[in-house]
Amino acid sequence: MPLIPPTEERVRAFVAASGRFPDDLLGTLPPRDGRCTVEKLAINAVMAGAPAEAMPLLCAALDACVDPALDLFSLNTTTSSVVPGVFVNGPIRHTLDLPMEAGCFGGVPGTAPAIGRALRLVMRNVGGQRIGENSKSVFGQPGRVTGIVVAEWEERSPWPPLAKRRGVPGDAVTVYGCIGTMDIADVAADTGRRLVEIVGKSLAYPGTNAYISHWGAETMVCLPPPWADLIAADFPSIEDTQEAIWRAAAHPIDFFPAPHRDWLEERGRVDAGGIAHLVERPEEILVMVCGGLGNLHAMGLHNFGPTRAVTKAVVAEPGGTD
Repeated sequence: MPLIPPTEERVRAFVAASGRFPDDLLGTLPPRDGRCTVEKLAINAVMAGAPAEAMPLLCAALDACVDPALDLFSLNTTTSSVVPGVFVNGPIRHTLDLPMEAGCFGGVPGTAPAIGRALRLVMRNVGGQRIGENSKSVFGQPGRVTGIVVAEWEERSPWPPLAKRRGVPGDAVTVYGCIGTMDIADVAADTGRRLVEIVGKSLAYPGTNAYISHWGAETMVCLPPPWADLIAADFPSIEDTQEAIWRAAAHPIDFFPAPHRDWLEERGRVDAGGIAHLVERPEEILVMVCGGLGNLHAMGLHNFGPTRAVTKAVVAEPGGTD
């Protein structure tokens, strides 16, 4: 892919857009423990072709990435295909022309691929992530090239925005480790109650990483507006929706082959009723509304293990460029 030369003039403009000083430390990135300053982020953002206006968002995303709850070391070195996905709320969605409607996970013209690529370049050039060396991903995924940057279609959601529900109103990013995207299709469900059964059972496929680890994983599902409206008719609150999906995202322990039953039981993954839930609690089902109005589909986004999504505010802090 082409790279834009990070000239001194361009880098200074990007640093200025961040509202911070060039040597402000954003964090130490594994696996090489590279120190990522605002200037280093700006260099990679220029090379990726991201707009300068995205610098506050990129700073917030990196702030989330280095939060211990996300466990970036594991994300950057695992055999899984996981990549930090960036999910955006607030007016900045429109300012940066981020995708939230039809085709939002890929194929829509806009700034998202360049913003995502900036983060991927930072992981490589500053964090030192190298496939086959310190990153043992068996397959990788397209998101390891251009990242995953998607906005919530807040105006079409029957529930409060994702970031606001997580305590950060306004402009915010939620960084969540995504193994990849999984289509969930349905043409038969005619009520929200029936639809959440399909969504939950689809999320809880037996080969997901959430079933091969101890408790601590989360799972995310993106619902298109028509499905969100149908579900909200039966489950008006987001908490009720999360609980309904959580209850459906489970299997009787006898559903699993014998070795897998033993594995789950040894790790305390089976409740008193003999049910193995995908995640431990309803709030560990993250729900966001985005996508087109074509109905028929939702998007499952699985985590790779006991790491947690992190939400940070997008702010342009007082600072300078010298």
